[in-house]
Amino acid sequence: MQASQGRSAGLGLALASAFAFGGSGVAAKPLIEAGLDPLHVVWLRVAGAALVMLPVAWRHRDLLRRKPALLAGFGLLAVAGVQAFYFASLSRIPVGVALLIEYLAPALVLGWVRFVQRRPVTRAAAAGVVLAVGGLACVVEVWAGLSFDALGLLFALGAACCQVGYFVLSDEGSADEDAADPLGVIAYGLLIGAAVLTVVARPWGMDWSLLATDADMGGTDVPAALLLGWIVLIATVVAYVTGVVSVRRLSPQVAGVVACLEAVIATVLAWVLLREHLSAPQIIGGAVVLIGAFIAQSSAPKAPSGPVAGGPVAGGPVAAGGAAAGADLQHAERELSAKRTAP
Repeated sequence: MQASQGRSAGLGLALASAFAFGGSGVAAKPLIEAGLDPLHVVWLRVAGAALVMLPVAWRHRDLLRRKPALLAGFGLLAVAGVQAFYFASLSRIPVGVALLIEYLAPALVLGWVRFVQRRPVTRAAAAGVVLAVGGLACVVEVWAGLSFDALGLLFALGAACCQVGYFVLSDEGSADEDAADPLGVIAYGLLIGAAVLTVVARPWGMDWSLLATDADMGGTDVPAALLLGWIVLIATVVAYVTGVVSVRRLSPQVAGVVACLEAVIATVLAWVLLREHLSAPQIIGGAVVLIGAFIAQSSAPKAPSGPVAGGPVAGGPVAAGGAAAGADLQHAERELSAKRTAP
């Protein structure tokens, strides 16, 4: 019962995170169309969220001494890397192609968990990834504008790899007694990300007066400051907090598939708020993504029944062998599962 409640709570948080992240584009597009540079919008988003989380960072300042590598990795990959690579890819390839490549991350997460962390993955998670990625291709209508710009594709793949870092680092050390508080990790990740993006976006050249005007959202004038507040508070602070906690209650591979719903939510919100109509393939694709996410989360990660399957991988970490190693791994997996699903 406890495990079921824990997974239900984790799924609810993952859905909340997908909704919050999915709403960022709907709020950002009017600001961009009003004249703000996309990179400046990203910088405002991350820097504003970092300011909001500053008291949390001060409360968890001991993390700077205990987990410096984790904080640096989260800031560089999960915050700055995803944003910078994604917007760089948009300058060279269509939005739909860039979004599809970025959301190959759940498949890459499965590869990381299986071949680097040497942990088993469920068939349900693998099948969910296949369905979700296929459905996502329909949602973004990837066939509407394929462009094989090599550098643009590399940028989009970089965004996908950084998103893998988001899911993996969110789960890093969650079963340890000395586990880092997720709120502290997010706070310092945003601070580091804001510092990196300051160099990339160069906000000193931004037209700040645009934030005092109104922006057009589907025919309705909305204060630019209100849209920015939504992006900072909901699409960043709430999105990252619920997302990281959901990864710890579920698993990186399952939370990664559920995160594919972000594209569906973004498309639906654009339909309702920006009057961007959905086509039949997009509606069908959204349903397929939902089915894939449900299949993936319906089965908990399986604990191994013996030593790490397949033995050591050439060039990878050395796998422990023998019955004792298998028992230790089983014990560790049970502890990890219990911690994730605790209410």
